[in-house]
Amino acid sequence: MSTPLLAVENIGRRFGGFVALEGVSASFEPNRVTAVIGPNGAGKSTFFNVLSGVLPPSTGTMRFKGRDLAGTPQHRFAHLGIARSYQITNIFPELSVHENVRIAAQAFRSRYEIWRDRATLTELDDKAAAALAAVGLAHRGSATAKFLAHGQQRALEIAIALVTDPELLLLDEPTAGMGPEETKEMVALIEKLAAERTILLVEHKMKMILGLSDRILVLHHGRLIADGSPQQIQSDPEVRRVYLGQNDGYA
Repeated sequence: MSTPLLAVENIGRRFGGFVALEGVSASFEPNRVTAVIGPNGAGKSTFFNVLSGVLPPSTGTMRFKGRDLAGTPQHRFAHLGIARSYQITNIFPELSVHENVRIAAQAFRSRYEIWRDRATLTELDDKAAAALAAVGLAHRGSATAKFLAHGQQRALEIAIALVTDPELLLLDEPTAGMGPEETKEMVALIEKLAAERTILLVEHKMKMILGLSDRILVLHHGRLIADGSPQQIQSDPEVRRVYLGQNDGYA
């Protein structure tokens, strides 16, 4: 059996006496879309923070392509091939769309040369342009980021993550605040990106999750209570009891 892209074993995270995660184990194969769901307070954000290096686990181990991540600082995760977007859009609103991505590309190459003369950054400009094209924003490169529609700002944040060429992309509620049309566009983008990389996402829109994901993990009170295909999760009685509800129609 091949080595999974990411494997976590008995991951736990405590904040003083509060247990946010306990005994979570899972492995993730390349080029699959996995959703992490659960009620509010289930531990989803904490789990994502651990996977992206924002928080170290209190217990357990994490391995990326077989490498133990213990003690790895957060900024090194991107260099290893792990990138993340956040629930709250995280961009430079006063800069142009292209400049947002170019700065990320430059910081990724050398965090000590962020303000180097732009005239010497031709290859980084090309890299930024390619990332914008991947998310459908090639035509908005000169626009000021704050004037983009909400869905386009979310796509810009993904472009910023893509410029590091991640093998694993973590998306934290990528459709938060979006209407039906913007959500549809984001789903199409995620499907396109998943053809070349592994994607983990936290989401609350169940109809979207069931149609997009290859696999779903369900957290409840910091513990993993179910792990399976969308069909398996739909029919799991424990999941229905604690999260989906018996009669909600998976809307």
